[in-house]
Amino acid sequence: VDVNTGGFVGARNFDDTVFRTNLEAAQAIARQLRLRNLGGIVIVDFIDMGRDEHQSAVLAELRKQLLRDRTKVTVSGFTQLGLVEMTRKRTRESLAHMLCEPCPTCEGKGQVKTARSVCYDILREILREARQFNPKEFRVIASAAVVEMLLDEESQHLAGLSEFIGKPISLSSEATMSPEQYDIVLL
Repeated sequence: VDVNTGGFVGARNFDDTVFRTNLEAAQAIARQLRLRNLGGIVIVDFIDMGRDEHQSAVLAELRKQLLRDRTKVTVSGFTQLGLVEMTRKRTRESLAHMLCEPCPTCEGKGQVKTARSVCYDILREILREARQFNPKEFRVIASAAVVEMLLDEESQHLAGLSEFIGKPISLSSEATMSPEQYDIVLL
């Protein structure tokens, strides 16, 4: 957690502004740890304070606020680099885990295949299906981006595969399909 003043510097003196900001941050950090149910090692980078008594007061405020937490929290104090180390035991799933679910498109990976990659998957699957079955035709149903790629940049590969297996391959785009979804229908 990195604490900063957000561009606000009090009218009187900088040390006082830094001290008050750090006190407010100590309260907010303790509250957010509880609300978000964060667990594990937590490092807090308070704004550098010039006076030792300010550091002690901020640490005392943090410990006081953490007493409200029913979960075990251990505060190690300030390190030589001016960071506060603490650990908090995880008791249940995090707020993000409770309120969110994996993306149905990427299944929580955070990435989806490119249209070109899906085209290659389709071509490989058609080849596998052609070795196993003997349909009159293969119909590919996929997203518009994939169909466009097959008709444009991958048209030579598509034509070459059609010639190799001796079967026509028709294409149909489906607006409701995600970029990675496709169906190959054997006709």
